[in-house]
Amino acid sequence: MLTPDTLLAFFAAALLLSIAPGPDNIFVLTQSALYGAGAGVVTTMGLVTGLCVHTTAVALGVAAIFQTSALAFTLLKTAGAAYLLWLAWLSFRAGAAMAMVADGADGATSDFPGYARLYRRGIVMNVTNPKVSLFFLAFLPQFCDPARGGIALQVLSLGVLFMLATIIVFWTVAALGGRLAVWFNKSQRGQILVQRVAGCVFVALAGALLLTGR
Repeated sequence: MLTPDTLLAFFAAALLLSIAPGPDNIFVLTQSALYGAGAGVVTTMGLVTGLCVHTTAVALGVAAIFQTSALAFTLLKTAGAAYLLWLAWLSFRAGAAMAMVADGADGATSDFPGYARLYRRGIVMNVTNPKVSLFFLAFLPQFCDPARGGIALQVLSLGVLFMLATIIVFWTVAALGGRLAVWFNKSQRGQILVQRVAGCVFVALAGALLLTGR
């Protein structure tokens, strides 16, 4: 079992890393600005589910494949970029989303994708980013101590702490995005504008992912 000092140091580092601007927290901000704070919370849980996959992959040694195989790395990042481009296409063709319906306001919408789909988006967004696996592969073992038990169990424990830090930070981001949604939903023009901005963000994230090297 890792010492409390090690766990505290890791948790502080995880908080700082979660705060740093990156694809995942930008994704949460975009979804909550489009559909309300609840959408950002659900998207966060999808992303955290993806972190479960990456943590397990590191604990079992599977993540090392992306470090040693250029083909596996390229295939996964290409799939992730293609998914982001598809989300961009959906945003560019969307009209006024009436995002506040997602948080229980009056009205009707055909553009709100539903919480289940937002949850799946979070999972796919995170799992198809091989950088996360490589980051966990490099970051988590630094806090492990072979003298304190099995490394796999320590990695899983650290992964859970990282997920907790992610939830704290990303739910805060979702709340901020929800405030933006209230402002944008005052007019159909504002809603269309945020859809277009979201589309541009997805294209930029896809490009950044494609340019990522191992």
